[in-house]
Amino acid sequence: QAQLVESGGGLVQAGGSLRLSCVDSGRTFSSYGMGWFRQAPGKEREFVVAISWNGGSTFYSDSVKGRFTISRGNAKNTVYLQMNSLKPEDTAVYYCAATRKWVGTRRSEYDYWGQGTQVTVSS
Repeated sequence: QAQLVESGGGLVQAGGSLRLSCVDSGRTFSSYGMGWFRQAPGKEREFVVAISWNGGSTFYSDSVKGRFTISRGNAKNTVYLQMNSLKPEDTAVYYCAATRKWVGTRRSEYDYWGQGTQVTVSS
């Protein structure tokens, strides 16, 4: 069955960095667009960044552009989110998702979701 597993979250001070990983354990999504969303306490889940199935196109929310970088491993079964210059407002549960589209920026466009990994940024 299709599964996405996130890892790499944790506690970091403002200005620090974290790298999140999303593994397609069933090797199902090699031809899917992939994205990261996040949900802070009391907030709606929001788009963060996405990458096309071949890694050729990326899209970033305005709040993270210039600080976060999404990439796809050569084997296409792992997606990474490198987060630099982290801010307290980046604190959220981060979710990896897969879409059958080339790429997507809306929650409704994604078909599969991981369980999330907590990122906490202290000031």
